[in-house]
Amino acid sequence: MAKTVPQSHQCSECGWRTPKWLGRCPQCQAWGSIAEVAAAATSRATTPTNPAQPITEVSLAAATSVGSGVGELDRVLGGGITPGSVVLLAGEPGVGKSTLLLEVASRWARAGRRTLYASAEESAAQVRLRAERTHAVVDELYLAAENDLGAILGHIEELSPQLLVLDSVQTVQVPGVDTTPGGVAQVKEVTAALVRVAKQRAMPVLLIGHVTKEGTVAGPRTLEHLVDVVLNFEGEQHSSLRLLRAAKNRFGPADEVGCFELVEDGIREVPDPSGLFTALHAEPAPGTCLSISLAGRRPLLTEIQALVAPSAAPVPRRVTHGVESGRVAMLLAVLQRRAGVKLHNKEVYVATVGGARLSDPASDLAAAIAVASAASDQCFARPVIAIGEIGLSGELRRVPGLDRRLAEAARLGFQVALVPPGCGGRVGALRAVEVTTVANALSVLGLRKKAEPERPHLSVV
Repeated sequence: MAKTVPQSHQCSECGWRTPKWLGRCPQCQAWGSIAEVAAAATSRATTPTNPAQPITEVSLAAATSVGSGVGELDRVLGGGITPGSVVLLAGEPGVGKSTLLLEVASRWARAGRRTLYASAEESAAQVRLRAERTHAVVDELYLAAENDLGAILGHIEELSPQLLVLDSVQTVQVPGVDTTPGGVAQVKEVTAALVRVAKQRAMPVLLIGHVTKEGTVAGPRTLEHLVDVVLNFEGEQHSSLRLLRAAKNRFGPADEVGCFELVEDGIREVPDPSGLFTALHAEPAPGTCLSISLAGRRPLLTEIQALVAPSAAPVPRRVTHGVESGRVAMLLAVLQRRAGVKLHNKEVYVATVGGARLSDPASDLAAAIAVASAASDQCFARPVIAIGEIGLSGELRRVPGLDRRLAEAARLGFQVALVPPGCGGRVGALRAVEVTTVANALSVLGLRKKAEPERPHLSVV
């Protein structure tokens, strides 16, 4: 019989086991994730710490969220910060993570609640300098420049804060763990210790996390499983607009978006960001169309611009910015095949305004109209809202949340909107015009010089 070799090493990323240590996991290709695991001990029944009770007798007071003072953050979290929760905020360097959480800490402390801001990357004087610039100096806000987990836990025992902000979780080290700060074992131990303290004290913890060059949270994948909420802070390098998105939320929706603007004296909320994704035109310009996209439950006015130019190359260029390239390629094929817009020998450029990123299929009709308008060099006299998903046969499909989209368009003062079949009517001063196909939409706007002849129908016996 073959001898059974004990699988004494395990990958912390995917769980793959091996009898010996390896520098790289053959299963998930992660480096430095394989570590020795102790033999499983036999579990025995012990006396429960807290007896089980009927669910009807469990109090909801301990899980009631508390407003952070930052409305856009509360929107993404689902109403506020839940006591005992652990929130991980990740983002690229310089996007404003520390500035945002310092603002949250100051507003939390301004309400008379003791707050501890532990910085493992900067000195206390550097944090105070930023607080002076952002007007975040409050008496109940305590600063600690520590990168040792034991020292941070000692500050918690001494101060008994009602909120802990840690900047950042990858730079804190645990004595006795034989890896460098930011390693798999270090990050897991730091996060697990802070989760235990948060649950025991009902103290919310806000963690700042680094990201890799691919844009994912640095460290082991189990880090995102240990925390309760994972937030991504995004923004373009040359734009002051910042978007806060929830990738995981145990206490609320995971599809909400918060909008902020990075200014000289800190960070500012943008409760109505509709005007940030549109351009101001003195006169109607060809190649532009407006749409209403949904970011979570929030409708956002977005402008799509297109440019069509002749090309001498055998393969014309197709360049996109802010929209999916595969989606645009499909729309170009539908426009040529179903609406008669000749684009096979033209270069096409499609982009959004203000750094918006569109993945909502409801913006298909607006993108197609912008391309057709640029190809014919024609524009319409007044702005038009276009909402609808386009299929491969050129038909328009209904999209979710159409009532909210039309209500936002009416609030902004628009008068005409093109919508899929069965969605027409009036919303205040807004008139929703039904169009069945993309060719029908172009005909309504006067972007088709002549309609294609209808094909005879085949009778099926």
